[in-house]
Amino acid sequence: MPALVCSAKNCRYNDSMYCCKGDINVGGAQAVVCQDTCCESFYERTGDEMKDSCGCGRPERKIDIRCEATKCEYNNNCVCRADHVDIAGVSACRCDETECVTFNGR
Repeated sequence: MPALVCSAKNCRYNDSMYCCKGDINVGGAQAVVCQDTCCESFYERTGDEMKDSCGCGRPERKIDIRCEATKCEYNNNCVCRADHVDIAGVSACRCDETECVTFNGR
């Protein structure tokens, strides 16, 4: 499992730059650069959730990552095999405003 750091602080699953969802899905089946990818598991934090952590589980440093970006060197049968993954999206409000900056085209 890759170590995941996520800057999408508006995501309900983000707790201090770690994900408490348990697993994520990275989209971008046709991706050739990281901007063509996104975290499809992003879910905008709203209302009372803005004050609290996600409450959906414990934030984990290592997480299962399913990935559609088949042109990424770390993709092995739609599973990410990178040692470390960064998801960007500091002010994201939708999943298409996030990206996997670890993407490395082959």
